[in-house]
Amino acid sequence: MRQILLALLILSLGNTNIFAQDGYKLKLKFTDQTDQKIFLAHYYGKPLPTIYKVDSGMIDKNGNAVLESKNKIIGGLYMIIMGDNAHYFEFLLDNGNTLDMTATVAKMPLGVTFKNSPENERFFKYVSFLNDVGSKHQQLAADIAKAKSKKDSAAIQDKFRALSVDVTNFRNAYIKQHPNTFLSNIFRALEAPEAIATMNTDSQEDAEARYRSYKEHYWDNIAFDDERLVYTPLLQSKLEEYFTKLVPGIPDTFNKEADIVVEKARASKEMFKYIVHWITNYAQESNLMGMDAVFVHMVEAYYMKGDAFWLNQGTLEKYMERARAIAPNVIGNIAPELNVTKLDGGEFALSRLDAKYTLLVFWSPDCGHCEEEIPRIDSMIKAEGFEKKGLKVVGFNIDKETDKWKRIIDKNKLDSWIHVYDPERTSKYRSQYDVYGTPSVYLLDEKKIIRGKKLDHTNIPLIISILEEENAAN
Repeated sequence: MRQILLALLILSLGNTNIFAQDGYKLKLKFTDQTDQKIFLAHYYGKPLPTIYKVDSGMIDKNGNAVLESKNKIIGGLYMIIMGDNAHYFEFLLDNGNTLDMTATVAKMPLGVTFKNSPENERFFKYVSFLNDVGSKHQQLAADIAKAKSKKDSAAIQDKFRALSVDVTNFRNAYIKQHPNTFLSNIFRALEAPEAIATMNTDSQEDAEARYRSYKEHYWDNIAFDDERLVYTPLLQSKLEEYFTKLVPGIPDTFNKEADIVVEKARASKEMFKYIVHWITNYAQESNLMGMDAVFVHMVEAYYMKGDAFWLNQGTLEKYMERARAIAPNVIGNIAPELNVTKLDGGEFALSRLDAKYTLLVFWSPDCGHCEEEIPRIDSMIKAEGFEKKGLKVVGFNIDKETDKWKRIIDKNKLDSWIHVYDPERTSKYRSQYDVYGTPSVYLLDEKKIIRGKKLDHTNIPLIISILEEENAAN
């Protein structure tokens, strides 16, 4: 039940009861609790369990507690959390509010009443409504598990759909009655964009048209000028769906879409801050190949241009330093030159290597994972016949030691590889190729353009296959 409520309770405060002074004053009366600590907390873009405790107080022997601040706050969906961290209730708070609340811990997240707060009274009517919907949903789930025929299952599914319609109708009626409240903004944002309806819903053309329509209108109902959205779980979920399901992980395309959303977010400083940070962090932590180019773009487009007002100079420098390290080796760039030494003492220059494909493998003889991965890469290349397709492998030993290096080469029969190293450390390979862990594998095409990076034996064949298809098409 609680999970169902949490999925639906993405709500916040309307524009009523806002006073000139900053901060808040919360007067609480607990009917069944005394001598216990309580916390005031809020969301920050993410759903539970990610919450931020911002204030605390004690319930006295009479069940009373007061939380008060004179500092300006951002309004949103807040909560009172009991000292046991097991009971809580959500409510609507905005800067300047004074709220009187009476709560029964045993009934949480229900069992709360408000004095002189019409918006919270309406909020809890919705909470109660959702509680009833959740109970019905649970009963239907139990019923469908016991269904004995397709007819019975279909009838129960119709009831599930009817519950969804009830929730939609409730929200639409609220929007009509209270159009200028933040809660109405949230209800609008919860509405999925209507995709183009077509007669033949199974055709590929229709599916693509619905996708384009859904994506084109995805942000239509989002109030980017309302910073209080940041203190709800809604914004996080909207960003995740859009950038993980609707935007392809192609750097140029992703960057374009990111810029469009960021420009919308400039309507609110807090919205702008959250969205720029979210996209940058998503790109930095993503395992998708090529997303490092998105990270570089975000830093260059916003952080380096003075838009990251929330960062101190030290933290800002770290972002810029990281972007500078990645920039030379993003996918689509020409691979930085390497003038190094071969195992036999001869000279090697990457730019002079004649190969349709070059697999550049940075590794260390003292790296345990390298000892496992290097033979796997070699076996995969031989099994796929990539050498016959013009692939050459450059194995770059990042260490100065040669004895163990030679033993591993001989042991794994890596005779077809070009083995190089940089004993004098003159090539700047570490910064040029962002080699701070091994093995680090790059795939270059015949023009030495980086077409894949941070690869392993499992995904190299896919990249080469894609390149082969591109070559065949051209």
